[in-house]
Amino acid sequence: MSDDRLIVALDVPNVVQGLELAQRMGDAVSFYKIGLGMLTGGGLALANELKGEMGKKIFLDMKFFDIGATVEAAVRGVARYDLDFLTVHGDPQVVRAAAEGKAGTGLKILAVTVLTSLDRADLDANMIVAGDIHAITIERAARALEAGADGVIASPQEAAAIRALPQAAGKLIVTPGVRPAGAALGDQKRVATPFQAISDGANHIVVGRPIWQAKDPAAAARAVIAELP
Repeated sequence: MSDDRLIVALDVPNVVQGLELAQRMGDAVSFYKIGLGMLTGGGLALANELKGEMGKKIFLDMKFFDIGATVEAAVRGVARYDLDFLTVHGDPQVVRAAAEGKAGTGLKILAVTVLTSLDRADLDANMIVAGDIHAITIERAARALEAGADGVIASPQEAAAIRALPQAAGKLIVTPGVRPAGAALGDQKRVATPFQAISDGANHIVVGRPIWQAKDPAAAARAVIAELP
């Protein structure tokens, strides 16, 4: 059986490969993430097919960041597709615009706090404010939630602290950077196991390569679900 708490990232180049993977995983997976890497390879078409034809839930990971009017218009366009989650960068003005764009629909806006592939050295190179990356992530989460986000994207290492925020009551925490025990880290730097992420307050975990690169992706997905508390 599937479990909506697991979101499988279809980080493959095109709709053909994405659809083939979804068919191989069958009933083992009910929630998929489609990101920028597939945008020019038919990502929206795949999202519509998985949602409309196969009854799956869809997380569209676009990480919108632009002036308010542009973000609002882009989100309004996405909201027409009846998808489930959409990411924007967690800057309060971006979140407010996204909230306006999705108004009256069931689309959930998730604010990106600090990418799970970044560490303090990366923030320094990007001229981001000095300080502990953990504290910065939690503060960005609080501000995004106050601005109207339905939830946040954060590493599992921040999940417990974000869940403890008063602003997080009733909100979603979605954690990429989740790796089953023994899996390669890839480009992720701030990671945890599926069990730890959910135990610390995440509503959903996002797992990509450890599942879709497996010989049997359906079995790999079931193994991750088996780890969940």
